[in-house]
Amino acid sequence: MTDTLRIAVIGAGYWGPNLVRNFRASPRWDLVAIHDLDVDRARRLAGDGVRVYGALDDLLADDAVDAVAIATPAATHHSIARAALAAGKHVLVEKPLADTSERGRSMVQDALDRSLVLMTDHTYCYTPAVLKIRELITDGHLGEILFIDSVRINLGLVQPDVDVFWDLAPHDLSIIDFILPGGLHPLTVSALGADPLSSGKACIGYLALPLPGGAVAHVHVNWLSPTKIRQMIVGGSRRTLVWDDLNPQQRVSVYDRGVDLDLQVLDGAERSAATVSYRLGDTWSPALPETEALAAMVSEFADAIRAKREPRTDGGAGLRVLSILEAASRSLVAGGAAVSPDAVRESVLVGEPPRG
Repeated sequence: MTDTLRIAVIGAGYWGPNLVRNFRASPRWDLVAIHDLDVDRARRLAGDGVRVYGALDDLLADDAVDAVAIATPAATHHSIARAALAAGKHVLVEKPLADTSERGRSMVQDALDRSLVLMTDHTYCYTPAVLKIRELITDGHLGEILFIDSVRINLGLVQPDVDVFWDLAPHDLSIIDFILPGGLHPLTVSALGADPLSSGKACIGYLALPLPGGAVAHVHVNWLSPTKIRQMIVGGSRRTLVWDDLNPQQRVSVYDRGVDLDLQVLDGAERSAATVSYRLGDTWSPALPETEALAAMVSEFADAIRAKREPRTDGGAGLRVLSILEAASRSLVAGGAAVSPDAVRESVLVGEPPRG
């Protein structure tokens, strides 16, 4: 590798131009190639000095490419990523990592076997707001996490190939996985969905995720809301945080407010009662830098390659999100029954359907 890493972007459709712009602007990267089946579209995006490939094999045979960024439909991620890893390229994959956990797991294993970096493009995890939330939780500023409530609703496009869970929830799940120490490991997944349009897929969805230690996470996604809301509330034993992604003046607010329960023994008997008290303290908003999440993400990709370490949103993070989405799909079919993500992961290994 040269001092500047050399990147090729695979896919010049919806997300590809955003990746091209950020790799082109990064001092850590040299954008050298673009691949798309629509060669004319790739040429329009490439401009001068960037090679264009219509065949993936030709791109992967280019020794001047150190890494690839995949921005193609999820069903193609597995085959493209494995081919790139086999060619010795580091790989960045747009979310979701793959369309099944089994395929995602084989991608992760290939990267490990070849000592290559496989990174999931969970873009929201590189926003200044989410990085600050992670910092506050890690530093113990909120105390013990008691609940997380996330809402992502808008009047959006009904996707032809996936339901609202697979379309919108990966954002929320990846964020929760990123901010919780140790990642997101729900005990079970319960999904309820509705299809009032008779589209053949859930257009409104609710996910309930009980967490170890008694906390709970809840995710609400909706394609049919006339208003757009992007909000997450993280409740802690010391403070509660509210992230409003649509409020540029005050994206993150921390409330020194909450409920305290003091247990008291009554009359020396072996029973206790809870005395409720409420904290009504100050509210403050941390200053956040104005930086683009994708710029931070492409820098993290380069830093992970240079340091020969796992990136912040590695293949494991992508697999955790995938296992929850698959458990949600099975719960939805079962009428909202609780499904263990561990059972889904085990079924991938043994080839049998999980027992809810």
